Amino acid sequence: MTEVLHRSSSKKAHVAVLSFPFGSHTSSLLKFTSRLAVAAPSVTFSFYSTGKANSSAFGSNTPQNIKPYDVADGLPVGYQHSANTVETAIELFLKATPKNFEEALEVATSDIGMKITCVLSHAFIWFAADFAEKLGVPWVPIWSAGLCSLSAHYHTDLIRHTIAAVSHVGIVGREDEALGFIPGMSALRIGDLPEGILAGDMNSSFSCMLHRTGQMLPRGAAVGINSFPDLEPVILEDLRSKLQNCLTVGPFTLLTPPPSGSDETGCLPWLDHHQSHSVAYISCGTVAVPKPAELAAIAEALEEKGIPFLWSLEKKQQLKLPSGFIERMGEKSAKMVTWAPQSRVLQHPAVGVYVTHAGWNSVSESITYGVPMMCRPSFGDQKLNARNVSEVWGIGIRLEEFTREALVNAFDLILSKDEGTKIRNKVSALGEKAKNAMGPKGSSTQNLNKLIEIIQKTN
Repeated sequence: MTEVLHRSSSKKAHVAVLSFPFGSHTSSLLKFTSRLAVAAPSVTFSFYSTGKANSSAFGSNTPQNIKPYDVADGLPVGYQHSANTVETAIELFLKATPKNFEEALEVATSDIGMKITCVLSHAFIWFAADFAEKLGVPWVPIWSAGLCSLSAHYHTDLIRHTIAAVSHVGIVGREDEALGFIPGMSALRIGDLPEGILAGDMNSSFSCMLHRTGQMLPRGAAVGINSFPDLEPVILEDLRSKLQNCLTVGPFTLLTPPPSGSDETGCLPWLDHHQSHSVAYISCGTVAVPKPAELAAIAEALEEKGIPFLWSLEKKQQLKLPSGFIERMGEKSAKMVTWAPQSRVLQHPAVGVYVTHAGWNSVSESITYGVPMMCRPSFGDQKLNARNVSEVWGIGIRLEEFTREALVNAFDLILSKDEGTKIRNKVSALGEKAKNAMGPKGSSTQNLNKLIEIIQKTN
C-alpha cells in the first residue's frame, strides 16, 4: 500500500469530486478519493454521482471526510435499467448535465458551510473545468484508464485530420494501418481506436463527451492517470509535454488493500485445492457479454483440454452454456459464480490465465498480480488494451473472437508451453514494477503527494 505524506494547510480545503456514474467509474474514483482523504484528513471532500451509483459505491469503510451528494440521473420515472439500455441511460444523463451537478454543488456548499477550493472530476466530466474557472479554483481531472486511450482522445483532432486528409471514403480496409504519427503508438492500428474517433457514431453524446474531454485536458492544473511509467513511457513523455502536471498515480488496485475476511462465493477455498498456475479464471464484464456461440466455444475448449476453471457469469448467461457441460466437468474442475472477488482471485497462485474483455481495470489488476491474459476486446479502450497486452508488452494473447480452435491453442500455449512461461515471467516483472511505483519511494506515491499539495492549496 502507498505511503502518502500527511500535509497540513492553514485554511481548510473543500474538494468537490464529480463522478461519471456508469460501469466501475464511480467506485474507481471513490477508491482514489478515499486514498486522498486518508492522506489529507483535514480536507473535506464532497462526492457527486447519481443516487444509484453512490449507494452502490459507498460503504462503512469510506473515510468520514468524504460526503456523498446525489445528482439527478435524467431518467424518466419508472425507467428500467438493463444491459441493452446503458447507452440510453448515458444519453439521458448527459442531457441532464451540467445543471444536475450545479444544483448538487450548491446544496453541498450550503450544507458543508465551506466554499469549494478545488474541483476534482472524472475526466469525462469535462465541464468541471468551467465550474472551476467560475469559482477561481484548480481543476484536476482523473483518467481512470491507461495512457494509450488518453492519448487517443487527446489526439482525436490530429487523428481525424491525418487519416481523413488522406482519404474521404472512411477507414474500411485501412484498419491495419499503424498510428505511427502519434508518439508511442506505432504498434497500434486504426482499427484499435475507440468508437467515435474515426468510426461509429461520432456525433453521439458519448463520442462528443470524449472529444471534449481530450480538448479540455490542458486546462487541468494536474491530470491524474491510473497507470505507472514503465507501461507506456513514450506516450507518458509526450503527454507530459502537452499537459500540466501529467501524473501517473496508479495502478488504482493498489491504492487500498484488498478486502480480507470470509469469501462468501467460495472461490478462494476452491482455488486452494488446485495446483499452481493450473486454473483459468474467466470474466468478461457485465456489459459486453460474449454471444452464445462464443460462450459455447469457451466451454468446449475447457472441456477438450480438461482445464479447471473459475467462471464469473450472470445466471441467465450460464443457462446458455452447452447442456451437461458443468456436470461433465465436475465440482473439482468447474466453479461457476455470478460474482468473484477478482483482486483476491488474481492473487491466488492457482490462477494460470485470465480470460478477459480487456477493460483497463481488469488489465491493470492482471498485470499487478502477474497473471497472463487471453483478451477478447469488444468496444471502447479494450482493443487498444488488448493490442498492448499481445503486441507491445507480450503478456498475453489477443483473440478477435472466441472459437474453440483459437481457445484450445491459446490455453495450450499459456498453460503448457515454454512460451507461456516467458509470458508469465514478463507479466510478473511488470507487476513488480507496478508495486514499486506504489511503494514508499515510488513514482506513483510521489505523484500522489504532489496531487495532494495541489488540492490542499486554498486562496
